[in-house]
Amino acid sequence: MAIAELQVYSVEEADVTGGVCVVRCLGGVARTGQVYAVGALRLGLRRIERHGRTVAFFDAGHVARVHLAGALVALLARGQVLTAVPPGGHALEDIEAWLATGPPLLDEPRPRTLRALAVGGMQEDRLPEETRLRWGRVAVAAAYRCAEAEGASDLVRGIELAFVRGYLIREFGPGRGGDPAALCRELLALVDLTPAQAAARAGHWRDLPRAEIVHLRRIKNLLRWTDAVRPHLPEGEPLAATLDAWSRLRPRLP
Repeated sequence: MAIAELQVYSVEEADVTGGVCVVRCLGGVARTGQVYAVGALRLGLRRIERHGRTVAFFDAGHVARVHLAGALVALLARGQVLTAVPPGGHALEDIEAWLATGPPLLDEPRPRTLRALAVGGMQEDRLPEETRLRWGRVAVAAAYRCAEAEGASDLVRGIELAFVRGYLIREFGPGRGGDPAALCRELLALVDLTPAQAAARAGHWRDLPRAEIVHLRRIKNLLRWTDAVRPHLPEGEPLAATLDAWSRLRPRLP
């Protein structure tokens, strides 16, 4: 079952105990009694109203007036997305086991929800480093799941993977965080232009078709992470000259 997500249309009333919002269900099934996450904070779904009557649930594509418990309601903004979680949140151990063997979770995270959970854990500096590294491995798996679910190109998937793997190398160093040379080789293999070809296009990129501009921008986003891990490459790495050429060019790309 897909995990429920609600998008806020408006906050009708709020006080220190909670409030009332108009929301749209983006996915899954919203039920009374569920707990919704806003970052590290939680809101309880106490009551659902549709067409002037109280209902027990509503599903994707529908709008409802919901009563939420929690002082955070007053700070919600239009467009904000609330994600349902088990009352204690998805445990890291449960997600790791689910990814490895596919046992059911209480609610199966959608790929983007799984990525948000994993990246949040990876970047939470209050957690032990080994736990953050484990969340990083979940974030890598989530990037593959997002790309598959959304039909993303290899380049788009590469940008997401580069963000996670580059962050881990930058935070935890080579070895524990990953192999910077291997990451750079994989990222450069996704670029279908040489630095000289990209430089020629960069000189008049505003005149290019939109698809080519978007492609150059994606290459630029990918190269951000080769720049980030470049200081961690071993002395004498053969890729260094190519990486430096791309680094000089990157500010000129759209």
